[in-house]
Amino acid sequence: MTAKLCFKTPKTVLQWDKGKTIPPICKRLMRMYAYRELSPLDDDWQGWKISKGKLITPDGWPLTPNRIIMGNALIEIGADDELRFQREVLRTARMLKRLK
Repeated sequence: MTAKLCFKTPKTVLQWDKGKTIPPICKRLMRMYAYRELSPLDDDWQGWKISKGKLITPDGWPLTPNRIIMGNALIEIGADDELRFQREVLRTARMLKRLK
């Protein structure tokens, strides 16, 4: 699995197991795969992770692909004043969450 993830041969991975230096990019890929952390990609992803097939926000919100698409669609609808529209969607979502 590691060889495929890093685009290396199994022989190369065995050499890493024996102490040969692992390239930094491969370490980063392995960390991302093992822990599902996205922060190695870019600082903007700090606190984001993937768990059980969902993208988890730093606040702990689980996002499925459908939720991401829906959120993007809602933003596209209000593209003329995107920031105000985003705030309104978040405010409404928080109110709906409290109704449980």
